[in-house]
Amino acid sequence: MIKKIVITISSLILFVYLVFFGEYFNLNFNEEQFETLIFLFKVYVGASLIAFIISEIFQNYSQVDKLWSTIPIFYVWYFTVQSGYDPRMVLMSIVATAWGVRLSYNFGRRGGYSIYFWIGEEDYRWKELKRIAPFLRPRFNWAVFNLFFICLYQMGLIFLTTLPILAAWQGSNDLSFYDYLIALIMLFFIFTETLSDQQQYNFQTKKYKKIKKGENLTGDFKRGFLTSGLWSISRHPNFASEQLIWISFYLFSISATGNVFNWSIIGCILLVILFYNSARFSESISSAKYPDYKIYQKNVPMFLGLWNSDWKNNSN
Repeated sequence: MIKKIVITISSLILFVYLVFFGEYFNLNFNEEQFETLIFLFKVYVGASLIAFIISEIFQNYSQVDKLWSTIPIFYVWYFTVQSGYDPRMVLMSIVATAWGVRLSYNFGRRGGYSIYFWIGEEDYRWKELKRIAPFLRPRFNWAVFNLFFICLYQMGLIFLTTLPILAAWQGSNDLSFYDYLIALIMLFFIFTETLSDQQQYNFQTKKYKKIKKGENLTGDFKRGFLTSGLWSISRHPNFASEQLIWISFYLFSISATGNVFNWSIIGCILLVILFYNSARFSESISSAKYPDYKIYQKNVPMFLGLWNSDWKNNSN
């Protein structure tokens, strides 16, 4: 896992260098666009440092999770206001807000938020990472990891995924048929993410009720994990949808600039890398916990693909 984290952080540094300091892209920001970018960059750094300080004081390392679905809403609307309410950027902000509100609701109902903002449910993977990586257990070592990966890297990734709206500001102001089509595509993936999260929420709620009541567990409840609905065609349909949402968001920059491959692609590329490594780590935990999970892995794709309908029968 540590090797994956090092590769992930290295990829961020490389991509940022290529985009902002290399000769592959011509950024062409005007003064107002550049000033807006710098201001929001300062917001990103400030929010990262606040998340770091709070997480270190209260030893709850999921502070960034509280901002993952909320701070992008601020980013996109600030860009939009500074542009003078560019029509395409307004549309992008509306769809991004729909994504953020929906994801915040899902995070909140699982105990992610609290009236005491410094507490809330912590991502179980951080404790698991400490267990399998002893050198991270000392407080100083973990603090360094917390600062550079949990806070600065992940918050930086959130910031970068919103930057297609800045690229759109650089392009045409006129909305086209493609913009409305892209918005519909994003809404579709927001729907599939909502559906997959709801299916998982329903399953987990019912599973723990059955366990609490001492009922006999069968099917997926006996296996311990969900394999029906969208989870029958993808091991992580919510993760797949999240990536496709932000890849679709990037398409707005293509519609605005006419450049299929422009500098703002950095965000969705890094997001895919992060989600792939995150899913791999989560699955290493699940496969150790549930005997049938390795069979599930062999027959159902991680993100997208076809499902082998006979795998359940073969695993019995």
